[in-house]
Amino acid sequence: MGDLLVKLYDLPKAEPLPSGFRIKRPLAPEKRTVVSWVEERFGDRWASETELAFSRHPLTCFVALDDSSNLIGFACYDTSFKGFFGPTGVDESFRGKGIGTVLLIRSLEALRESGYAYAIIGYSGADDYYGKTVGAIPIEGSEPGPYRDWIRRE
Repeated sequence: MGDLLVKLYDLPKAEPLPSGFRIKRPLAPEKRTVVSWVEERFGDRWASETELAFSRHPLTCFVALDDSSNLIGFACYDTSFKGFFGPTGVDESFRGKGIGTVLLIRSLEALRESGYAYAIIGYSGADDYYGKTVGAIPIEGSEPGPYRDWIRRE
């Protein structure tokens, strides 16, 4: 798994979310709720990056909510590395509804609005999806990329 490059000046328009769902940038008081949710479903490394997104202004994170304001997905950008998209995830029971794609495109639009012309999707593992959805292309020789030499607990 290497990194992918995305042209931010050539992004597709996001399809509308299905009825009953919405995307928003969370507020600072929602940090613990969001970070805990990410840790429970996706682990402590992604929770750490999500926590970092809350230290930025504006926050570099978007969340997806159902019609009762329950958290069902998230996407971060500009966390471990400038210009990078991720981590991102959608609760298993809500996958396949286009929610992750809307989170992806909204995050990439935010990177573009911040002045970036290109974004990097680090260590993707879903090259076909990103290629089809936003025209992402592999960056040759980027494996393992900047995500190397992880600190480990026994």
